[in-house]
This record gives sequence, structure tokens and C-alpha cells, in this order.
Amino acid sequence: MARLNNKVAIITGGSGGIGKAAAARFIVEGAKVMLVDIDEHALKNTAEELGENAAYCVADVTKKMDTLHFVNATIEQFGGIDIFLANAGIEGQVAPITEYDEDIFDQVIAVNIKGVWLGIKHIFPIMQNNGGGSIVITSSTEGVRGGIGISAYTTSKHAVIGLMRGIAKEGAPDNIRVNTVNPCPVETRMMRSLENGISPGDSQGAHDRITESIPLQRYGQPEDIANIMLFLASDESAFITGGVYMADGGSTA
Repeated sequence: MARLNNKVAIITGGSGGIGKAAAARFIVEGAKVMLVDIDEHALKNTAEELGENAAYCVADVTKKMDTLHFVNATIEQFGGIDIFLANAGIEGQVAPITEYDEDIFDQVIAVNIKGVWLGIKHIFPIMQNNGGGSIVITSSTEGVRGGIGISAYTTSKHAVIGLMRGIAKEGAPDNIRVNTVNPCPVETRMMRSLENGISPGDSQGAHDRITESIPLQRYGQPEDIANIMLFLASDESAFITGGVYMADGGSTA
């Protein structure tokens, strides 16, 4: 039997590398998926590529009304919500804290923390009424260690681990499980941006240096991360909540 048979999932950041890979894995395993992002063109293309069990909703995860919109759209389209993959995130800039732009800091915090909080806030009652569910939050290796020049991103990824731990305890009596997945660098648009910020004009050099720091000697692929997300979304992880799951090629060993 498919591991997510008859399950309904919302994936924010659904048109990005990890979100798209997770959606593909979830659908193969029997789920119906609502993709959420701010880029309608990318969302539409992704949904069409994934087929009839994927739908999409354009939304800004930092806005309450947008969050209610994608939650209600999912219920109308698929009849419920069993899985919430809080995956939307932005990297901000690469700069020392003395030079970091305050507006960019605020934007990173809004997307990476408030966006997760809002989604959980409005999906939680639905999962309570449905007898439970699984919430998976995309954090990062920077959520468990310090990152130079990415103060907003590092702050946000630490914060969602704290959020997860508190909500895991709140949700346990209602069989709502909450965990984070913490990737190291993954071959996505975000890392191209960060590499360019780390080493302007020599992003390949930055890529090579980062790769050398990973014990498995490669970046993760979106599918590597999606496989862990699938496990945490499925009933195979029915006794797992409040956990931090590293997907980092040994980077934090």
C-alpha cells in the first residue's frame, strides 16, 4: 500500500527545489498535494508537471488572510489536511551583522518564522478535529550551529526548532506530530544565491569549498531531503515527534 494513501498535504514553498521534490514523492505515495508559493507561473508549471493529484494556491505565507486562503482552498479541493510541510523560506543576504540590511532581516524573519507559525496556527484546529496529523518544518544545519554572514537566516532556522519543540508538546495529546528536517547545502536556487553572496564572481569556487566541508563530499539533492520528509509525514514515524532530523551528509557530526 502507498505510504500516504488518502492523505492530503499542504507544501509551502511548493514550486522550489525541495518543495517540488517532496510533492513528487508524496504524490507517488498516494497523497493529494496543495502547492503554495508566491510565484503563480512557477506554481502552475509545477502543478501541471505533477498531474491531477496536485493543485496550487498563490499566497504570501506571512499574511494571515493568505494563510486562511490556502488552508480553506485545500479543504474545498481535497476535503481535509493531514500533512503540513512548512517549507517556504528565503535566504536573505550575505553580509556581516554591522552591514546587514534591517529590512532584509525583517523579511527573512517574517517568511521563515512567522510564515511557519501562521500556517501551524490555522492548520492545527483542522488536524485536532481530524484525529491528528504530521507537521514537518524545514530548518537547516544553520539551525543548530552558527553561520557567518547570514545572521537573519541562522536566527530564523534556530527559531523554528524552538517553535517545533513547543508545538510538538501541544499537539501530542491530539496525535499531531511535529518535527524539523535540517538540510545542509542542497542543489537549489537558494544555494546559487548564497554562493554568489559568499564569493561574488566566483560562485563555483564557493560551491567547491562548501562541498569539501561536507563529509560525504557532495551537496544534497532535493530528493535526499524529500525522502526524510516523506518518512516523517507517513505513519511509519507514528511514534516520532519533537525531533530534529539532520540531512547533512555528516556536516554536523
